[in-house]
Amino acid sequence: MRWDSQGRVSKVHKRDSILKECEDSLRRLQADVIDLYQVHWPPEDNGPDLEESRQAMADLQQQGKVRWIGVSNYNVEQMKRLEKIAPITSDQPPYSLLRRKIETDVLPYCEERNIGTIIYSPMLPGLLTGAMTKERAENLPADDWRTHNPEFREPKLSKNLELVDRIRAG
Repeated sequence: MRWDSQGRVSKVHKRDSILKECEDSLRRLQADVIDLYQVHWPPEDNGPDLEESRQAMADLQQQGKVRWIGVSNYNVEQMKRLEKIAPITSDQPPYSLLRRKIETDVLPYCEERNIGTIIYSPMLPGLLTGAMTKERAENLPADDWRTHNPEFREPKLSKNLELVDRIRAG
């Protein structure tokens, strides 16, 4: 991944980009090695850049620049493709009371393959904290990514807030 001039992340899966990003990270961290290096999104077209990025990560590991290599937001079929190149140390999928899809395939695959799982967004960016209200969700700034997330919009918003109320009531 690379940051563009507007501060947005662009997903680049080319070898040269990954090698440069690693070198830049090592320099910024003032480190000789990165403990865990992950690719956070698969290529949108699910094409050959998937394997190209994995080979670059494996090469960084073989060079001793990273100790462990992982993924985030990859499905089982993508992980199977990657494991033909190098073992996966970790997977970082979204998981919460409202995002449980990974229970059927990703989590069992990771358990079977001894792939560590580091979940993200367990509180679904504030929705499950008890601090989110319908009014607050409806008045999020226009540039807040949650305004485009179906979980923060009707009809799901009311159902999600009802779930939070039921959990709080115990």
